[in-house]
This record gives sequence, C-alpha cells and structure tokens, in this order.
Amino acid sequence: MCLNEQEQEVAWHAHAQCCENGGKRDLDADITSALIMDFQHRAGGKTGSGGVASASESNRDRRERLRQLALETIDINKDPYFMKNHLGSYECKLCLTLHNNEGSYLAHTQGKKHQANLARRAAKEAKDSPAQPAPEKVKVEVKKFVKIGRPGYKVTKQRDPDHGQQSLLFQIDYPEIAEGIGPRHRFMSAYEQRIEPPDRRWQYLLFAAEPYETIAFKVPSREIDKAETRFWTHWNRETKQFFLQFHFKMEKALSGAVGQVGAPPGVKHPSLPPPPPGGIPGMPPLPPSQMPHHPGALPPHMRPPLPGMS
Repeated sequence: MCLNEQEQEVAWHAHAQCCENGGKRDLDADITSALIMDFQHRAGGKTGSGGVASASESNRDRRERLRQLALETIDINKDPYFMKNHLGSYECKLCLTLHNNEGSYLAHTQGKKHQANLARRAAKEAKDSPAQPAPEKVKVEVKKFVKIGRPGYKVTKQRDPDHGQQSLLFQIDYPEIAEGIGPRHRFMSAYEQRIEPPDRRWQYLLFAAEPYETIAFKVPSREIDKAETRFWTHWNRETKQFFLQFHFKMEKALSGAVGQVGAPPGVKHPSLPPPPPGGIPGMPPLPPSQMPHHPGALPPHMRPPLPGMS
C-alpha cells in the first residue's frame, strides 16, 4: 500500500493516540481508516467514497430531494387536502396524517400512500358522477359579402311646430340589399371612432346593410328623445328604403326672463296701502269713470311708494 507523507502522518497520529489511551489497534486498519477519511474530506474527493450510507440516511436524503422537487413544482396553497391546524402543524385531510413542516407534507404528497388515496378518490368520484356528453358548440357561419359601394341617402332637418323640438329624418336607399338581411343602425360616441380626432361636441349615427359599406352621419352630441312618438324606424321591403327619425330633447328653459327681477319663491309681495281720501298730493284726481274698484288696482303713477324704497 503506497501512502504519501500526509497520509502516513495521519495514520501514525491515529495509531499513536490509540496506544496512549491503552488500546490495541492494528496499524493496517488505522492506515485504511486514514485513507478513507482523507479521501472523503479532501478537495476533489470522489463522492460516495466515505462508506455506504445507512437505510435511515438514504430515506432522509430521499425525502429531502422530494421536498426540494415539490417546492419547485407544487403550489401548496392550491392543494385542497392541505390544512394548517391551531397548533401550527400541518395535516393531510385525505390521508389523515400530521406533519411538522411544509417539507414533510410535500414529501408525503409524493409518497405511495398519498398517491394511492388520490387514485382511489378519483375512481370513486368518476363512479358517483358518470361522464356526461359535452354540449356541442354552436357553429355560427360567417357570411361573407363583396362590398358594392355606399348607398344613397337623404337627410331632412325638421322642427316640431307644437313643441319646437328639432329632429332629423334619414332616408337610406338599399336597392341591392342581400336576401334575408335588414338594415341596422346605432349611435357611436366620438371616442369610439378612429377616423377623426375625438370631439365631445359630436356623435355619429351609423347605418349598415350587406353588401353595402357602412356609412356614418356626424350629428350634435345632444340627448336623444327616445319616446315612442319621437324616435321611430321603418324598413320598406318593396322600395328597399330605410327611414329613421329622432328628436333632440328640449333644453331646459331658463327660470324667468333675462333682466326680470322677481321675489324669491315662497315670498309674498307686500300689499299696497289704501290711497288717501283726497288722492295723492300734487296729482289731479281721476274722473269717476276711471276710479278703481279696489285699492290695489291703481295705475303705476298713482300708487304710493313701497315701504323701504326711496
């Protein structure tokens, strides 16, 4: 057996220490032990050369590898059988086992007992709830048309003589409209379209019917009156003309005329005092035919000044 100087020194040191303690050991055994120890711990030593691991060490190392693997691939918070009790330990509700930490529980989930219970639970659920046929997906056929251009149109501005509401009447001509297709319309805000810069003062009214191109009209962004008599549509299948009329809601009228000053709501005007018996000094008396029947009906130039006014 060939030993270098360092290995010989280690072997002799171990043998001398044993002899000092009164023991008897074989020098060859000490040399073999020194070789194993030195080869195990020195840099560049071959892994596993320190001796065969025991069964408990192998199991501990296997559980640690399984725990590291489970931590990387399994989200423990999504496990339906994972539960943390009031004592701070962890339980498996499927196998009814108790674990001190998450690593122990994750190692348990990779074991035979847990996997067998999972297979047994899946088989039981499959037996209790028979498989139902998946509903068939409704297939919607997309109709493709070749665009033939824009339709003809006519726009008429109107005003209701009774209420003064402004309205717009649209007439769209679709002489070549496809069979089974009806014209459609909708209002679009200025922020939905991508043709012009958005302006909150305007909105767009769109008309569409295949195979014609979709057209849009730019109208003021005012509230539309959706009453039955103020908003209506009509599709004439014989002449292939589509009509739509809508009214704008009336803007709220100002409370009172501009420049007219009135008393606040709920305040009564002060009653005028009766005129003096001889009339107002400095004013000629009225003839009997023009005399008022009650004091409050005097002409403005005959009425006395109101209290508190100069």
